[in-house]
Amino acid sequence: MRRLWLKRSLLLSLAAVVTAVACGTSSTPAAGSVNVMATWTGAEQASFFAVMKPFTDQTGITINYEASRDQDALLTTRVAAGNPPDLAAAPSPALLTTFAKGGKVKALNNIVDMTALQSQYSPGWVTLGEPLGDGKLYQVYSWVSLKGLIWYDPKNFQAKGYNVPNSWQSLLDLQQTIKSSGTTPWCIGLESGAASGWPGSDWVKEIVLSQSGPTVYDNWWQGKLKWTSPEIKLAWQTWGQILGSNDSNVYGGAKNMSATNFGDAGTPMFQSPPKCYMHNQASFITSFFQSANASLQAGTDYNFFSLPDITSQYAGAHVVAGDAWSMFNDTPQAEKMLKYLMTADAQAIWVKRGGKISPNNQVPLTDYPDALSKSTAQILVATKIAKYDAGDQMPSDMRNAYWSAVLQFAQNQGNLNSILANLDAVQAKAYTS
Repeated sequence: MRRLWLKRSLLLSLAAVVTAVACGTSSTPAAGSVNVMATWTGAEQASFFAVMKPFTDQTGITINYEASRDQDALLTTRVAAGNPPDLAAAPSPALLTTFAKGGKVKALNNIVDMTALQSQYSPGWVTLGEPLGDGKLYQVYSWVSLKGLIWYDPKNFQAKGYNVPNSWQSLLDLQQTIKSSGTTPWCIGLESGAASGWPGSDWVKEIVLSQSGPTVYDNWWQGKLKWTSPEIKLAWQTWGQILGSNDSNVYGGAKNMSATNFGDAGTPMFQSPPKCYMHNQASFITSFFQSANASLQAGTDYNFFSLPDITSQYAGAHVVAGDAWSMFNDTPQAEKMLKYLMTADAQAIWVKRGGKISPNNQVPLTDYPDALSKSTAQILVATKIAKYDAGDQMPSDMRNAYWSAVLQFAQNQGNLNSILANLDAVQAKAYTS
């Protein structure tokens, strides 16, 4: 497995998407540059460039941006070769934590304004940036997202007389009603390049948290609870209820799920007639809706409801995620950029463009472009049980096996026992390496 991983990572290091750009128009060689790696492409990359334009205009610093969806493999290869970027934004804090343990990234306590960070961020987001428990800050978050949101077209619901479900059973009842009418209830897309499978992993982790609670959730991602345990197996079976027998509840079935990119998966909801009525995705998906069809209006053409609670004891639980930054090379230019990214002014630029929530409490709700994005920000602040994305906190080998298992399960739910047994085998090695 490691030999295959190394081969893939070396190939990806050659084939990564590299964009050497000056986001502003007044960059000068004398001002220097920052080498940045992140996963953002397409509309998300455009939003990041928009965030950086005031910075480059003011400082003259050039941003050399490199994008890769298989960031774990590429960044690991670059670090091992002694050629890391200056800054990296990763959706997987586990990867950055590994580098922190190995002394590959810089402690930020004397680089960023800790007083501002502690006053403008909730304690939870600061603590997440101190993964070694030694009081040293290795990661800072610029944008965050709320998961477990079910998107739908209100006009289509109204036309059919469908009501927003307020319980797990009513969600199951609604999907059966939609299916009985001759249309598949769900749109799901699992394709994401080397990260394919992660959208389905969101379903599983959201169900684990809501069904079995935060203690089980933490023990699971920390490798203390086997994948074959009753609680985790039940979560997969519950997701199977959503997919339906032979994935009959999903538009296009297993083949279409595996072939459809996560950013395009919701598009069939807006076709006439709609090919599906519901789509589970995090708060960032609105930027993909708008990119595919700029005429869509938030609240009118798309809205959301939270994934209904499964166990009343854990009502109000939500999975959250975010974009964490770490510094590999401490340069004056990198310090300036990191400090800028922590500010409310910088984070508000992407907030106003849609698809992102700011962890900085100085970003006012009026900066969110519509009522829906304001609602997601308010839900995130008021969440009773908030847990960071489990897969993103697992060791990379474990997380990659998790994503692969999602694809296998979508192809044949009957193989669940062997899929989980294989995940147990990976778990036994991943947490000891």
